[in-house]
Amino acid sequence: MDVAQQLEQNGAIKCIDMHTTGESTRIIYSGFPRLTGTLLEQRDQAKSQYDNIRKRLMLEPRGHSDMYGAIIIPETELVHSGEAHIGTLFTHNSGFSTMCGHATIALGRFLVDTHDLTVFPRRNDLKPDLAAREVKVNIHAPCGLVRVTVPTTEDGQKSDPSRPVRFLSTPAYCAATNLQVPIPAEVRWPELGDKASIEVDISYGGAFYALVDIHELGFSTGLRNFNLDSVTFAVKKLKRHLETDPQVRKALQHPEEERLSFLYSVMVVDHEIGFKPDGVSGAETGLCYFAGDQIDRSPTGSCVAARMALAHEKKLRVKGESWAYNSLVSNYFNTGAFTAAIVEEGIPIEGQNSETRYGVVIHVQGSAYYTGALSFVIEKNDLISESGFVLQNCTQ
Repeated sequence: MDVAQQLEQNGAIKCIDMHTTGESTRIIYSGFPRLTGTLLEQRDQAKSQYDNIRKRLMLEPRGHSDMYGAIIIPETELVHSGEAHIGTLFTHNSGFSTMCGHATIALGRFLVDTHDLTVFPRRNDLKPDLAAREVKVNIHAPCGLVRVTVPTTEDGQKSDPSRPVRFLSTPAYCAATNLQVPIPAEVRWPELGDKASIEVDISYGGAFYALVDIHELGFSTGLRNFNLDSVTFAVKKLKRHLETDPQVRKALQHPEEERLSFLYSVMVVDHEIGFKPDGVSGAETGLCYFAGDQIDRSPTGSCVAARMALAHEKKLRVKGESWAYNSLVSNYFNTGAFTAAIVEEGIPIEGQNSETRYGVVIHVQGSAYYTGALSFVIEKNDLISESGFVLQNCTQ
């Protein structure tokens, strides 16, 4: 038996790596401990009991501070009811998120391509549309049901990477517009100068986003020819401040579930630039800071839903109108933009946690590609990699 086989016998965690416009998705399909309960209960259990494994897979030396992951969850309450084919938990450098568009796009392809029923027990329930050359996959994410359509080869047995994956979001809604958030002197960054407040919007697309125009932050050149380190410094200060602002905290209350009610990200937007694919009415660019100050390489699919909901609220976008959303990476390569359109509106979002909201369902599409297949192990006495680390933290 060679060393690889010996290590595998010690309990390997098996993963497929993919990227969507340069943003990684490490799909954990075997070896993660079995979780129980509803999907949100499984998320709680993963956080409380197995966070060291999340760190091991996301952080150094197996990952890095900007790694992203998706854990396959075969059994959830929506899988049991027949509404979903499979569930997932999304992971990042500091925990577990509630929705992720770029990972959903990658997952869609993987779930069509795998025929291993130990990985995807309901794989045979997928019914390819051979005329349209596509198949629908319903994924239960912590925010709810995400309906994914994956292009396929002619026989319907494999995904077709030459055409984009698309998904229908859970209901997205604008939570607050044009908030004037005071910026105390101790929070301000150099480019802001003496400006006492900035304008911020809060919108939900499966997670909550604070949306702010790059020019509001004092960066006159927008997201073109700008200093990334300077914007990062500003957003780090801003995000921590927004999490304490009373009007922001009020906007973050999701009607249905307290566990969805937190600020996931600050999205810095430049409405004036962006690669524009054929067939869209316009384009813009966003720079997404999420979790523990990760920067999304992709246009951020859940925030695309949030931005469309915000534009709908401001009467800037109508049902059926297509728009392109870019990241720094898609602008650089002139490919990889996400496109989106509103397909349903006026959907009530009700619950005991806050007032009723009215949402929209967004059609989002983009492309994902495979980058590798991996088996990760942990050897006895390996304290350094047992829970992973981030180099910057080693200076403390």
